[in-house]
Amino acid sequence: MKVRDIVEALNLKVLSGEAGLDREVEGCYVSDLLSDVMGNADMGNVWVTLQTHKNVMAIASLKELACVILVKGLSASEDTLNQSNEEEIPFLSSNEETFDVAGKIYMMLHKG
Repeated sequence: MKVRDIVEALNLKVLSGEAGLDREVEGCYVSDLLSDVMGNADMGNVWVTLQTHKNVMAIASLKELACVILVKGLSASEDTLNQSNEEEIPFLSSNEETFDVAGKIYMMLHKG
């Protein structure tokens, strides 16, 4: 599955990093604690969070994550979005709560 499949299925808003929409999704990690994500997320994971500051992009790049999904309609700073474009790691936004987004991604990853 690719990031663009999640964007379409969950009707997500693409905030930045459009060049990375064909990244392969290997799993999902949900956390708002940056050190937790840095220590436990795997390459190719979708990261679901409400954190919006520039360090989110640094960790997404370090861990080679597939994308970042911001919940509750949040967006990130212009600096963060610019870095997302440079790294080609999509920053996406959903108006839904973390629980709902994570559940839908779980169903997509485990169907069939």
